[in-house]
Amino acid sequence: MLTAVILVLQVVCCLALIFLILMHSGKGGGLSDMFGGSVGSAAAGSTVVEKNLDRITVVVAVVFAFTNIILLLRLQ
Repeated sequence: MLTAVILVLQVVCCLALIFLILMHSGKGGGLSDMFGGSVGSAAAGSTVVEKNLDRITVVVAVVFAFTNIILLLRLQ
């Protein structure tokens, strides 16, 4: 049962990471340009939205890494 919960959390983190990474603006702009992210980044180099997006991405990546380790240890 616990393995199933961790596996669901792993899949949710995986999908969230894909979405969050696509939301970051790169050199040529990212998917965030479609949602108005380019307006704030043109005026200032690093906006509050970009900083929060970075923080959320790091937290989701850490949870993803921990769920990987937990699943590895449980399936042995």
